[in-house]
Amino acid sequence: MPELAEVFFHSSHWKAAIGESFGLAWLHARTRCCRKLDAVELPTVISGLTLNAGYTHGKRMLFSFSGGVNLEVHLGMTGSLHRCPGGYPEAKHDHFALQSEESILVFRDPRQFGRVELHLSEEGKLPSWWERLPPEPQTDGFDRAWFDSMLARRKGSVLKALLLQQDLFPGIGNWMADEILWRARIRPDRKFGSLDDSERSELFDSIRWVSSEALRIIGKDYSDPPVSWLFKHRWKDGGICPVSGEPLLRENIGGRTTCWSPAIQV
Repeated sequence: MPELAEVFFHSSHWKAAIGESFGLAWLHARTRCCRKLDAVELPTVISGLTLNAGYTHGKRMLFSFSGGVNLEVHLGMTGSLHRCPGGYPEAKHDHFALQSEESILVFRDPRQFGRVELHLSEEGKLPSWWERLPPEPQTDGFDRAWFDSMLARRKGSVLKALLLQQDLFPGIGNWMADEILWRARIRPDRKFGSLDDSERSELFDSIRWVSSEALRIIGKDYSDPPVSWLFKHRWKDGGICPVSGEPLLRENIGGRTTCWSPAIQV
């Protein structure tokens, strides 16, 4: 599933069309990912609207159009965004598209776990729920005071599962959680309440660093992180820890496949 940086990268495709005026090109309203869109209403609502801005927050995207019209996009497992030239023919799994004189903006999702939703707001304002979302881990709002306060009542939570909670750590998914815990040298099956002050500081710093660096490296052009990251070694059995040179372990923790290094994570 696309995480913080991958979502930011995909948003750039549609954001490249800011300033263009769009209408609906096509909509597969009966598909799971578009079922919240009204096939009768939408062509009228989105007609001659200018794309003013695009935003990301964790795994969510919001595209703001003139007239107080906003489209929320979630990529789910296999969703992707594309900006295609005019005349682009609808392809398999292209479930939603907007068209301007210059381009066609496409939402593609083979497995249909993503979604596109319409939200209306006052002209020039974002939906109120978007403004109330918690701070992303790479932002100034995600500081140590915020971190300590939101986790004070979660001492019994297993760390791997805790990091995947989007209301606490927007954008962090499976690979990022593994990377964070590996860099903090903390076992993924430990509970938050077992960490001492030094370990909590390491965890906080690792969350901030991985989030910022993932955006810098992946968010720019979808490049892979360097081989010094766990990322390059975690995807299949037989991986070797780039720090210790010892085998990595892959097991189910918190309901998700987890890769970690018993040699360095305690």
